[in-house]
Order: sequence, then C-alpha cells, then structure tokens
Amino acid sequence: MGLFNRSSNAAAPAPVAAEETSSIVADLSGDYVIDPTHTRLGFSARHAMVTKVRGQFDEFEGTAHVDAANPAASSVSVVIQAASVTTGNAQRDGHLKTPDFFDVENHPQITFVSTKVERNGGEWDITGDLTINGVTKSVTIPFEETGSAKDPFGNTRIGFEGSTTINRTDWNLSFQAALETGGVLVSEKVTLEFDISAIAQVPAQA
Repeated sequence: MGLFNRSSNAAAPAPVAAEETSSIVADLSGDYVIDPTHTRLGFSARHAMVTKVRGQFDEFEGTAHVDAANPAASSVSVVIQAASVTTGNAQRDGHLKTPDFFDVENHPQITFVSTKVERNGGEWDITGDLTINGVTKSVTIPFEETGSAKDPFGNTRIGFEGSTTINRTDWNLSFQAALETGGVLVSEKVTLEFDISAIAQVPAQA
C-alpha cells in the first residue's frame, strides 16, 4: 500500500519502467576506480538446505583499465578486507572471521586479479586469480554493462553487474555440520554477486 492514499478520481500516474538505464559514454575505454560507497561485493549461500543467507564486504578497493576496442588489453584488480564481512548477524560474522572460514588474522585480504578479458557486445567475461584464505584459484565472472552517467559532482560513471558460483571448499572454507534430518548446515556452493559503480579517472595534465 502506498504511503499516501489517492482519491478515486485522481489521474493515474504515468507508468514507470522497471529498469531505467542511462548511457552517456559511447566508448568505455579508460582507467577507472571502483566507488565503494555505490558498489556491492556480496555473496549468498543456502543455510540448512531451506533458505539463503546473504552477506557482503564493506571495505575494499579496486581499479580497472577498460579497452573497448581491444578487450584483451583490459584488466581488473580488487583487494577486499576479509574482516569487513557482514551478514546482519554479529555471531555469524564472528564465526566467518575464524579459521573455519576466512581466517582473517592469517589471511586479512581477499584479492582478485584478472588474467583474461573477453567481450561480446555489452557482456564481458573476466577471468582471474581469486585468492581467499591463502588459496588461489582461477574463476570466470560474466558481467553485463548496466549503463554510464555523469553524476552531480562531474564524475563519469560506468556500471556492471555480474555473478558466478564457486565451491567454497576449493579455498579451504570447509566448515560443515550435518543436520539430523539429513543434508548439511551450510551449502558448499556459494554465489558471488557484484554490483559495480566505477568512476573514470581524469588523466593528469602535463
């Protein structure tokens, strides 16, 4: 129900598109810095085989070089502070920081460094080395361009969304507990979720 009631004889509002995007950049090429205040690096995993727990990391930084004409020359690098993990439950967050999962005292950072970039129209496949808990594995993350815009502060922004599913045990995130009814407490499959807003860097003047 709406916050304000509308009288029955009031004119109906014009329909609003479910998704609205903008595009001011014809060529995405350039150097970018990820804006952490408008970016989500998250994950979800099934709990007790009946529902999903969702979380994210609140402290991270990243850069990207985009070459639209030659996508293979593009690159991405991200550093995440593992201790910034949050799922909305302090006890669970504390457990995630222990050696059962991220072991933040010995492995304070999660990193991703691209090794291959491919593009097909507005879709990008970024392959890279993902390091968690001191273990490095290659993953491929499909991304979709979500638009570009000039914000009120004069920044040129581009957006991307992507996700991929990994098996957490490949990175030694192996804590598990069996359920009395069969099955396990935490799914081994974890979906990584990315909503990226990146700001174009203005080249320094000579």
